[in-house]
Amino acid sequence: MTKKKLIRIILIVLFSFFAIFIYSKFNPKKKSIQPAQIQEEEIIYSANIIKGVNYVSKDLKGNEYIVEAVQGEIDLADTNIIFLTDVKTIIRLKDKDNVNITSDFGKYNIVNNDTIFSKNVIITYLDNKITGDYGDFSFERNSIIISKDVTYTNLENMLKADLIEMDIKTKDTKISMYEQNKKVNIKSKD
Repeated sequence: MTKKKLIRIILIVLFSFFAIFIYSKFNPKKKSIQPAQIQEEEIIYSANIIKGVNYVSKDLKGNEYIVEAVQGEIDLADTNIIFLTDVKTIIRLKDKDNVNITSDFGKYNIVNNDTIFSKNVIITYLDNKITGDYGDFSFERNSIIISKDVTYTNLENMLKADLIEMDIKTKDTKISMYEQNKKVNIKSKD
């Protein structure tokens, strides 16, 4: 091998190492996360957790909406949304009976009080009880919609359906199935 070829090979190898070093040092796509950065992100994340959540709101007519939860987590994408755990809600309607709602989880909008309830949703008012896996409460609609494995019981009857929609103020209730060929299952308790 001639001296010129040896010098070229050495220069190519050195240039390659130099190029790889520069690329790995200054490439913004490939940055490793240091353990200190991970701890800092966890601290920021845990700062969004609220223990003992309690929201109370009243409308102009004197109706009151109370939401309590063991824990809440503020949505980082939308700070008006709080994800709740172990939710207990009371809707106190002026001159009407209270409506109580409990669920394992919830998604509460602090601006308009709309609440999504999920997993083990239980609604009670007077001698009526509605259970399901999903509930959607809205002041604007003035209703709560319960779906997924819905059971409605009162002193005389028990029924199973896909969907129950209840007007909060009048307690008028619509019970339906998703498929038109299926019927609501009603059983008398007698």
